[in-house]
Amino acid sequence: MGMEERLVKSMNWKSNIRNAGYKTTLLFLCLLSFTLAVVIDHVSAATTTTQSSGGQGTLNLTDSGPITLDPAVAAEAGSAMYIFQIFSGLVRLDENLKIIPDIAQSWEKSADGKTFTFHLRHDAMFQNGKQVTASDFKYSWERALNPATQSLTAGTYLNDIAGAADVLAGKTAQLNGVKVIDDYTLSVTIDSPKAYFLDKMAYPTAFVLDKSNVASGSNWWQRPNGTGPFKLQRYQQDQLLVLQRNDNYYGEKASLNQVVFKLLSGSPIQLYQQGSIDVASVNSAYMGLVTDPSNSVSKELNVFPELSLYYVGFNCAQPPFDDANIRQAFSLAVDKSRIISLAVDNVVATANGILPPGMPGYNANLPGLNFDVQKAKQLIAASKYGDVSRLPPLVLTTSGWGGDISGVTGGVIEEWRRNLGVEVKVRQLEPDVFIYTLKQEKNQLFDSGWIADYPDPQDFLSLLFHTGAQNNTGDYSNPQLDSLLDKAATEQDANTRLSMYQNAETTVVQNAAILPLYFGRNYELVKPYVKGYVLSPLGYPLLNKVSIQK
Repeated sequence: MGMEERLVKSMNWKSNIRNAGYKTTLLFLCLLSFTLAVVIDHVSAATTTTQSSGGQGTLNLTDSGPITLDPAVAAEAGSAMYIFQIFSGLVRLDENLKIIPDIAQSWEKSADGKTFTFHLRHDAMFQNGKQVTASDFKYSWERALNPATQSLTAGTYLNDIAGAADVLAGKTAQLNGVKVIDDYTLSVTIDSPKAYFLDKMAYPTAFVLDKSNVASGSNWWQRPNGTGPFKLQRYQQDQLLVLQRNDNYYGEKASLNQVVFKLLSGSPIQLYQQGSIDVASVNSAYMGLVTDPSNSVSKELNVFPELSLYYVGFNCAQPPFDDANIRQAFSLAVDKSRIISLAVDNVVATANGILPPGMPGYNANLPGLNFDVQKAKQLIAASKYGDVSRLPPLVLTTSGWGGDISGVTGGVIEEWRRNLGVEVKVRQLEPDVFIYTLKQEKNQLFDSGWIADYPDPQDFLSLLFHTGAQNNTGDYSNPQLDSLLDKAATEQDANTRLSMYQNAETTVVQNAAILPLYFGRNYELVKPYVKGYVLSPLGYPLLNKVSIQK
């Protein structure tokens, strides 16, 4: 979701993250509000039209809605959540984040680890009943890589396939690493053996599309013909989105008949307490209310871990943050624990590193750049600027409107003012364009985040910090780090590989490539009659496993 992504959209802290890779990356993240303001309401029969379906019951949810439902274009977690319901790919991640078959019922890997032969199910169909074939996958990936599609994710999630670079560069339209053996057999050759390749195939960019659906017009994604457990029945931007059970789905069919999202509709907690919504995300402002034992809703609070990181980024290619001394000083001058306590009441975990708890390679003992104002001032004195009065004007790019920024970001800015005597101005970009333009629009500083696309440290460290990576928003560059990340990518011994990524993480942290702030968690109120509602550690619900039992 990860994509720059599973970077944030409204910007509630869930949306920007990423990078879809299911991100991505993320998350796919702007920190304008601490959580996704989910507004859930019942929709009357006059509002929606119920179609005949094998499912039972309607789950009422709310959200700000997707930016796009095109799997090749979506680059944030908010859109990816819907895409996972409507589309699918060769493989998917199960509840334990393990790769399992999806449209590919089986596959073999060559002895050199570079060629995968996928065998497709014969019962996989698009939602209109059209058969899914190997050619559909080849078309979908070539379209995603085509420069005309303007995908922000294809260069991250399909780049391991042989020939992908040439398609991205516009040198050819044919992806020569993909061969259609027959309607149900697909051969995929990658540039070198990589342990995470199949994980990338579970990301939306690798999902299959119906060519005729795409050819129907530029707004085809508002009438998608997908392969997932739900189909889009109705979409009114900023008002309503209705998902209908897909009775043609080849996998575990949804128990629900419909999922109704009433978009941008008000306070989720109030609606939840009134009994007019089924699930509500809880932000820090309401945490005391929902954890009060005397409040009946306290028994309905669920906490879901999330593989996510929220951070302030430095523009490492421009003054003054091209100087590592200045980056380190600004990192040391922030008391993160104090900010997390005051701004969000400690409902998230302070981050000293990059890899979140639960991610392979996570190091609880990683030495971060801990709060030390005196050392921060010494580093500024040792820098080429010598004193904060000689720093250029500083602006932080964030998401939102009207000057309303997140308490965490505001706290960081205040720490710099109080501890270093530095004034930082804020520039806001509208949420719908933030993720898609931040790399070009960023000022000297920016706030962002990343939700894992798959459970591999490469998804954070290579995607966010390798020189030239699409999601390296801060343009950080370190040849020694690049070399280490390249070696880790192809290392076949799992323990050695994780050790290499831990060394890479230490380099990133000590060099202050970013200022890590916190690792995310999801707090959700769920009505007792809603069964099976779980948020994946990647930040999205598995709606086909949800049922209503009143």
